[in-house]
Amino acid sequence: MQGFYFDELSLGQSAELSREVGAADIEAFAAVSGDVNPVHLDEDYARTTSFGGRIAHGMLSAAYISAVLGTRMPGPGAIYLSQSLRFRRPVKIGDLVTARVTVKALDDKRGHATLETVCVVNGKTVVDGEAVVMIPRRAA
Repeated sequence: MQGFYFDELSLGQSAELSREVGAADIEAFAAVSGDVNPVHLDEDYARTTSFGGRIAHGMLSAAYISAVLGTRMPGPGAIYLSQSLRFRRPVKIGDLVTARVTVKALDDKRGHATLETVCVVNGKTVVDGEAVVMIPRRAA
């Protein structure tokens, strides 16, 4: 299975996926990551915070960006080199998160793409940043 080759990408090209965040997703992420902060897992505790209830890990939304990169665009064969992230708003149980990546720059010499990355809930940005990905080239 192969995703896009470097020569198939163009500036402004984008891809996205959407996932509804469930309590089970948050609990599984906590188990895998080891981040058991009670704001994610304990409703009674989370109600006492400024969020008023449980919130998803910010890195769970970031994982949806990774899913777009690894499965949609550039897709299988791409290698994640770096990612900057800004966590703008909380994601709550039941929120539909749409993760989108857009080609911002292409470095032909290195075979790298710089992508704008964003996660949105109800039209509002919850996470944004920038990724650099190494893109496979076609065999000669």
